[in-house]
Amino acid sequence: MSDVFRKLAVIGAGNMGSGIAQKMATEGFEVVLVDLDDEKVGRGLDIMRGILDQGVERRLFKPEQVAAILDRVRGTSNWNELADVDLVVEAVFEDMDVKRQVFAKLDEVCKSDAVLGTNTSSLSVTELAEVTAHPERVIGLHYFFHPAKNRLVEVIPGKRTDPGLLANAWSLQEQLGKTPIASADAPGFVVNRYFVPWLNEAVRLLEEGVADIATIEASCKKAFGIGMGPFELMNVTGVPIALHAATTLGDTLGPFYAPTARLAEQVASGDPWPLDGTPNESAFDKVEERMLAVVFYIASALVDDGVGTAEDTDIGARVGLRWPRGPFEKINRFGVERARDLVAELGQRWSLDVPETLAAQAGRGAPFTFRLVKRTDRDGIATLTFNRPDAMNALNEAMVAQFHAAFKEAVADPDVRGIVIAGAGKAFVAGADIRFFVRNIDSGDLDRIVEFTEAGHALLDDIDRCSKPVVARMHGLALGGGLELAQACDWIVASDKAMLAFPETGIGIYPGLGGTQRPSRRIGTGLTKWLVYTGQMLGAKEAAAIGLIDAAVPVDRLDEAVAETLARGARDATDVAAAPDSHRALADVFDRHDVDALRRGDVETNGDARVQKAVAKVGQKAPLALRLAEKLIGEGARGSIAEGCKLELAHLREIFLTKDAYEGLSSLGRRRPEFKGE
Repeated sequence: MSDVFRKLAVIGAGNMGSGIAQKMATEGFEVVLVDLDDEKVGRGLDIMRGILDQGVERRLFKPEQVAAILDRVRGTSNWNELADVDLVVEAVFEDMDVKRQVFAKLDEVCKSDAVLGTNTSSLSVTELAEVTAHPERVIGLHYFFHPAKNRLVEVIPGKRTDPGLLANAWSLQEQLGKTPIASADAPGFVVNRYFVPWLNEAVRLLEEGVADIATIEASCKKAFGIGMGPFELMNVTGVPIALHAATTLGDTLGPFYAPTARLAEQVASGDPWPLDGTPNESAFDKVEERMLAVVFYIASALVDDGVGTAEDTDIGARVGLRWPRGPFEKINRFGVERARDLVAELGQRWSLDVPETLAAQAGRGAPFTFRLVKRTDRDGIATLTFNRPDAMNALNEAMVAQFHAAFKEAVADPDVRGIVIAGAGKAFVAGADIRFFVRNIDSGDLDRIVEFTEAGHALLDDIDRCSKPVVARMHGLALGGGLELAQACDWIVASDKAMLAFPETGIGIYPGLGGTQRPSRRIGTGLTKWLVYTGQMLGAKEAAAIGLIDAAVPVDRLDEAVAETLARGARDATDVAAAPDSHRALADVFDRHDVDALRRGDVETNGDARVQKAVAKVGQKAPLALRLAEKLIGEGARGSIAEGCKLELAHLREIFLTKDAYEGLSSLGRRRPEFKGE
């Protein structure tokens, strides 16, 4: 049985199916797109082509990239072309009988070890699997609209789904650039479990005369921080879809979840909701309380029922629904006790008890805390995963503290013989949380920045000194603190699609978690200066070629390569890699010239275009950060890593007090910083 996915397929060429196929092809997979007849297939390909053309207009794609994506998609009405696919995702109409027919057909035409996935948003994965000869090969993969753009996917095992298949299917979603969350096989799964009733409650408020549509829309936009209210969202996604989803939930979960009569009437009319009118602000509070109560109740209840975790519930809202805050974050801001009381009031209307998850937290009188690190154990290997995917796993105080505690537990566990460090979603770790630095500079609390950095150093020191082998599993972006953390591991194994950089001097600071120390022990001071001074982004293959990481492998071999590397044991010492011929000139120029000469361009490049480009980049970085980085790399190379890291900490206040640091940090993502050397 093999779960290496090379050729994929999608059944159903509508908006969802064509979008799923587009995303698969965009990430380099061959895809077969199947529908009932050639006309439907052609329409699906046209949908795909139109969206990709929009991407060209927005400069997200080049025309040649679009051509390559479309070349990887084979549209057909011949189901026999599914004979050699490794995974197929069914994305047809949300009807159990229709889907069962599709799965019965797939069971006939697909190879016996093909994975059969369903994009159902609410139906039972286990029940669908019953029509197949291999129910252990069936899994739920619920993508969110529009699947070529929305990163969320719910991964749902049926009762007989093979655990190994589940892990591999999860990994595939990360290869597709998705943010997967786990859900039990339960009605509505995680997100629709509360989102569909949220829509339905808006209609119920209208039906009861609490407020009109314009008022409900405006109140929800304000309360949830969203751009579209529930009625506009239903118009965009389809009012009948809301009715169908609410009907499904009501049939399985009871009358509270059932659609209102007013929703059915609107569907029968065939018209979208009218959105005109002037909001009545005096009704905002009542609307907000009802809408919040529904979300608070269902989010807490689904955690009680083991459908999902509080963390995944919030990730689902932030990534899939694009809410600024998830339900449990909203509870914390609203007040846990107030939220409990609001839910109790809702419960009186429907004979519902306050979920234990919420009741217990309110009894403690404390906000919810979130688990930002996941640990999974398999065959003596503990995998510790940074789980803040919607923030690219950016390091903050809570994450560093939780990870350090989890790491110490794994080290102390006698059943653990090796440790893997990974990141959830599309990034390994994309550096530190920049907003944390800006907030504390604004408040004048540099002590907190120092304490955070000291905690980071303590973690990396423990990783560095660990007697058990530690491997960084790098599948996506590794920037700043993320790359520094990886450097503390014995081994770094990356997907060949991973990207790495030390961008700090471009935002007014220097790498402060060993980034001026550990890399020079791997690649020498010349290439370390090149990377730190320029912020050069490296692909994994180039990083492996210069010795910054140990291996760059195809993404479908990443876990296998990690396991092979762990078997090598802990690394005794790291030999400095000689710069390869392709990078020797860079290493030489950056080793022989000081920062000021490089900034002025006062160096001999011998006409080497690559060196010229690198030198030009230095002139764009923050002068004070560059000079401190030069000092730290140079002095650190003459002593131990521990001594060098103390030097980094010693200059921390100095760099964060500069105007350049504030300029670089506060402008990130908004505009190009203007450094003045102050």
